[in-house]
Amino acid sequence: MSATVDLITTLEKLLELHKDLFESAVKKTEYIKVGDMDSLNQILKKEHALVAEIGKLENERMQVTKNILPNTENTTVTDCIEAASGEEKDQLIEVAHSLTAMALDLKERNFLNQQLIYQSLQFVNFSLSLLNPQPESINYGPPTGKRVGDLNLKGMFNSKA
Repeated sequence: MSATVDLITTLEKLLELHKDLFESAVKKTEYIKVGDMDSLNQILKKEHALVAEIGKLENERMQVTKNILPNTENTTVTDCIEAASGEEKDQLIEVAHSLTAMALDLKERNFLNQQLIYQSLQFVNFSLSLLNPQPESINYGPPTGKRVGDLNLKGMFNSKA
């Protein structure tokens, strides 16, 4: 099996893992909306395992790209596409585009989840402030509710004397 076929296989595995990660992000959106913290924690554990697996496959992808172009530093999939020919090149282009599109979809979904969590935190903070109002500020002015003219302000000495 050629190194290009290995790269295609690795990219397809990465694509499947990213699809799984996207599906869990969609579920996470629903759990955030309904406030199901137990299910959200389970999804986060699943995502952690998926991210670890993606990291392993990414290392494998880097090794395979080095095998395709051994004399090049920091070899990318684009470099491998340029070096490939025929049907393998077409397959590489298709898988790379699919992976890029899935990564963008995942990024958008994660941004949505981030915004939902932020709004939830704002609501919680607002609710807490309604339940536990802030104490009045302590200052050096007259007692609240009284105007300065209403107070009987006499100094230490009588200036009329």
